[in-house]
Amino acid sequence: MAKLRRQFNSTVFLLIIFFFNSVLRPALALVEGGEGLEEEFTEELLLKPLPDRKVLAHFHFQSSAPPSVANGRHHRLFPKAIAQLARKFQIRELELSFTQGRWNYERWGGFDPMSASNAKPPGVELWAAFDLPLNEIDHTWKNLTHALSGLFCASINFLESSTAYSAPSWGFHSNSSKLRYGALPREAVCTENLTPWLKLLPCRDKTGIALLLNRPSIYRSHYHSQRLRLISSEFTGIILEQALTVVLQPSMRSNSPASSGYGFLQPSWSINSLFGKEVVGQCVLAKTSRIFFELEKDLAFKVDKLQPLSSWNNSAFELSGIPNSNIRELNAVKNLGSSVLYVFEVSNSNDHIPLDVGIRWKIPLVWSCPRAPFHMNRYLMGSGNERGSIAISLRSTHLHEQFSKASDGCAVHAVIFQVVPWYVKVYYHTLHIFVDGKTQIISDVVRKMKISPSEDKLSPGSMELLLRFPCNIQSAALTLDFDKGFLHIDEYPPDANQGFDIPSALVTFPDFNCSRSYQLDDSIHYMSTLLSKFQEENPVQTYTEVLLVPLTTPDFSMPYNVITFTCTVLALYFGSMLNVLRRRAGEEERLERSKASEKPGLIPLLLSKLSSKLKIKGKAPESSPSLSASSSILGPKLLTKVMLVGLLAVIWNYYLKNG
Repeated sequence: MAKLRRQFNSTVFLLIIFFFNSVLRPALALVEGGEGLEEEFTEELLLKPLPDRKVLAHFHFQSSAPPSVANGRHHRLFPKAIAQLARKFQIRELELSFTQGRWNYERWGGFDPMSASNAKPPGVELWAAFDLPLNEIDHTWKNLTHALSGLFCASINFLESSTAYSAPSWGFHSNSSKLRYGALPREAVCTENLTPWLKLLPCRDKTGIALLLNRPSIYRSHYHSQRLRLISSEFTGIILEQALTVVLQPSMRSNSPASSGYGFLQPSWSINSLFGKEVVGQCVLAKTSRIFFELEKDLAFKVDKLQPLSSWNNSAFELSGIPNSNIRELNAVKNLGSSVLYVFEVSNSNDHIPLDVGIRWKIPLVWSCPRAPFHMNRYLMGSGNERGSIAISLRSTHLHEQFSKASDGCAVHAVIFQVVPWYVKVYYHTLHIFVDGKTQIISDVVRKMKISPSEDKLSPGSMELLLRFPCNIQSAALTLDFDKGFLHIDEYPPDANQGFDIPSALVTFPDFNCSRSYQLDDSIHYMSTLLSKFQEENPVQTYTEVLLVPLTTPDFSMPYNVITFTCTVLALYFGSMLNVLRRRAGEEERLERSKASEKPGLIPLLLSKLSSKLKIKGKAPESSPSLSASSSILGPKLLTKVMLVGLLAVIWNYYLKNG
C-alpha cells in the first residue's frame, strides 16, 4: 500500500507540473505582457514612379514572435532558423543586405525614409549587436558568419577573419559598444541568395504579394537590394523585417513623345507589365496585405495645381485600379507639397478579380525627389602601384535654406565612417580638409575623431569623424594619403589583376531626420508596419562609391611555367633512371629470342613474303648469309630506337631554331 501511495503521489505531482507548464504559465505570461502575444505576419508593397522614367517597387514583410516565455521554442509563423540564431548567439540587433547596383541619390531621393533605410552599398553588408561580454563577441561573430553563410548560400563566412570586420564606436550606429561590422563589396547577388530569403516567409512565393517576385524581372533591374533586419528583446520578443527594393524600367512601346516643350510623357505601367504576374489574393497567414501607390511631394504639388488629388482619375493621370482610400502626409514643409498614398487592399482580390495596380499618364510632368543636404562622392587620386590618395567630396544641395536661415551660428554636422583594408596603409596624419577650395585648420572643422590604424594581416583600419560645416558652404573635400602594401602569393584572389575593393563609406547627417506623419483612420486600421517605419525618425545617411585599388600583382604565369618544365624534366629523369635500374640484359635477350621464335618481326615477315613470291615465279633467290644477317640486324627494337633518335633530333633542331 505504501508503494502504491508513493506512485500515486508522484503521478499527481507530474500532472500538476504538466498543467502548470502547458496552461498556467502561458496564461500568466499573457496577463503580464498584455495582449498581442500571438505571432503575426504582414505583407505590403509600395509602388512609386521616379523622375527618370523608372519605377520603384518596395516589398516589405514583417514577422513577429512573442517572448519565449509565452510560447516556448515552437513557432507557428516565425521562421525557426532565425529564432535559433537569435537565441544561440544572443543577438540584440542584426541587419544583412545583398545589393546589386548603386542607389542614385540625386534622381531617386536621398531625404526620405526609403533611401535612409533601404539604400545599401553594393555587395554584402552585415552588422550585428550582441548581448554578450566583450571577450566573447569576436568568437560569436565568427560563428554567426558561418551560420548565415550556410543559411543564405553566400560567402559571408569570409567576414570571419579579423582583417574583414571592424568594431565601430559611434560613427556607424549609436550605442554600438558591442557591435561588429563587415562588408564584401565584390559579392555577387543571384537567385541562390533570394530563394533562402523567400523560404523564411510563411507562404514563400506561392501566394500573396510575394507571388510577384519573378526572378527575371528582379535581376534585370537597375538596382535591387534584399535586406533582413532582426530585433530581439526579452520583453518584446523577436521581430524579423524582410525588405526587397527594386528599381525597374517599364516598357516604352506604349508611349509617344509629347509635342509640348514641357517634357516627355512618362511611361505607363502596371504590376503585370513590370513583373509578368498579377496579385490574385493575399497570403492566408497574413494579418494585413496592402499595396501602396505613392506620389512624391513635388509631383503631388504639381498635380494639385491642376486638379485635387482626392480623385484617382484626374487630368494628370489615371490609376488602373480603384483604391480603397488615400492618405496625405501631415508634416510637410510649406510650399513644398505633401506626398500622397493610395491604398489598395489585397484581400479584395481573387483568381477571378485580380489586382493589377498601375498608372496611365495623360500629360507630361517633370518633378524631382528630395535630396540629402550634401551630395557625396569618393574617388582615388594619384598614379602608379606605390602611393595614392582617397578623396571624399561634399557638394551642397542648399537643403539647409528650407529649414534655417543662413547666419554665422548656423552649422551642418556630418559623420563619416570609413573602413579600409590593411593592405591600403592610410596615413591619417595627412588629413586635409578644404571648404570652398580653401584649406582649413583641422581643429576648426573636426569636432570628434576616432582612428583605429590597421595592422598588417591582423585588422583593417577605420576612421570615424564628426565634422562641422557652416550652412552657407558650397563644397568641401577631405583627402588622405596611403601606401599600397604587398601581399603573399597565397593572399591574392583568382582575379587579382582586376584590383582590390575598398568598401563604401557611410556619411550621416545627424541634424536632419527623415520621417513622415500620416492622417490614419483607426477605424479601418490603416496603421501598417511599413507606415510605422516611415514615421520613425531616422537620420539622413548616404553611402559612397566602392573604390577599386590596383595593387602590385605578380605574373602568375611564370610560376606555372616553372612548375610545368620542372615536373617534365623530373619525370624524364626519374623515368629513365628507373628504367636503367630495373633493366636486366640477360632476361631481355632471352625474351627477345622467345618472341622472335614465336612471331617474326615486321621486316623479316616482309622479306619472307617477298622471297615466297619470288619462288613462286621461278626465280628463287640465292641464299646468302648477308641477307639473314641483315634481317637479324634490322629487328623491330633497333628500328624503334632509330625512329626515336630521329624524332628527338628533329625536335631539338626545331627548339634551337625557334629559341
